Amino acid sequence: MSLTPQVEGSRSKGVVGKHVYGNLYGVDPNILRNEWFLRSLVIKAAEIANVHLVEVKSWRFIGGDKEGISVLALVLESHIAIHTWPEYGFATVDVYTCGDHSMPEKAFNYIVNALRPARYVMFNADRSSD
Repeated sequence: MSLTPQVEGSRSKGVVGKHVYGNLYGVDPNILRNEWFLRSLVIKAAEIANVHLVEVKSWRFIGGDKEGISVLALVLESHIAIHTWPEYGFATVDVYTCGDHSMPEKAFNYIVNALRPARYVMFNADRSSD
């Protein structure tokens, strides 16, 4: 459940949800295998998005002919996630925030610029309650 921080004396007009997500193609596989670099990206992305970082977790998957890393930043306002498939030079990025103060587009663009894909697609969804 995502919570929107309230300023004392303000009245809630519902949840303001902003979801920016996309696919990145042609990313250097060595970057997509660098767990600590990816963790640092989501930490900085949270700062850029103007959200409050709660915790960062990451997982490295190795098995058979598939490998990848998933990094998830839990933020008070929701989450930031990166999932990678190095053998395909492919990653997905997901930035979902709640609150007027958050800037998920800036966080998404920061991550894209750092990963330097050959191309990418970005989607936006309004996840607001009103």
